[in-house]
Amino acid sequence: MTLETIASTQFLAAVLAMVAVSGTIFSLVMPLLSNNTLKTRMKSVALERDKLRARERARLLEHQADARASLRNQPKAKMKSFVDRLNLKEMLSDETTTDRLRMAGYRGSAPLYYFLTARIALPGVIFVFAITYAFLVLPATLPALSKICFCIAIAGVGAFLPNVYLKNKIDKRKLTIQRAWPDALDLMLICVESGMAIEGAFQRVAEEIGVQSVELAEELSLTTAELSYLSERRVAYENLAKRTGVDGVKNVMMALIQAERYGTPVGSAIRTMADDTRELRMQMAEQKAASLPPKLTVPMILFFLPVLFFIIMGPAVMQVLEEFGSP
Repeated sequence: MTLETIASTQFLAAVLAMVAVSGTIFSLVMPLLSNNTLKTRMKSVALERDKLRARERARLLEHQADARASLRNQPKAKMKSFVDRLNLKEMLSDETTTDRLRMAGYRGSAPLYYFLTARIALPGVIFVFAITYAFLVLPATLPALSKICFCIAIAGVGAFLPNVYLKNKIDKRKLTIQRAWPDALDLMLICVESGMAIEGAFQRVAEEIGVQSVELAEELSLTTAELSYLSERRVAYENLAKRTGVDGVKNVMMALIQAERYGTPVGSAIRTMADDTRELRMQMAEQKAASLPPKLTVPMILFFLPVLFFIIMGPAVMQVLEEFGSP
């Protein structure tokens, strides 16, 4: 092929025509190929999502089975006789104790007996270990009365440890429920507006929200059961509010009670409360972010500033020592 042939008009037109035809074929074929790839990828993602959902549902069902088993569990005979004989239920517990145990996720009669036994037995166990440590490990020069007083003080702290543990358990459970509650309300709103009854909406949301919060899924499942067998639906809503102890849940339950009492649409009430709970969650996040600077002040003063001063003043101090230390 000569240079004249390449530079000819016919050759250039043929090349341009070939490029145009190739571009046309490429533009027509590539969308078809990309569509097939997209379908394949979406199918694989859907299969993976179904597997994940099935695995989470199996875990949730296992957790709910354990919860139902705990409802049937009865305290041990020796523990029950010990608590009843000392009349500890009237001395160390009241109605709020049972409510707090439910808020922590402990239901039935067995957790109450365990809690009361721990409040009595734990100080004695700590006192025994403290006495052993005081008289076998500590120096013998210390007075025996001081050792005994120290052991009694340590044992007295043990009486409050079950309450501290229960409070921490309640706080962690309330936090997980509070974080997942806005998403649960959105799912509930979708179910209600699609025509599902409130019982079916609760059950459906309990199945879906278990991936994010097992505690909330468990409470919604219990509420679904109570809505089925209780004579008044209001009691089921109030029980859910008591078991969770979250203000957002209480507000939504009050809105549902008023909606059923006065015949207002349930969907509109859930929509309004869903917006409020989302705003509340955002405000909590902003409040937590705003509290970081005061929390970081003390660590910065203790750890960052001394190192910074050492780095800045170190070379100057070394130069001064070299200047005045030289003969």
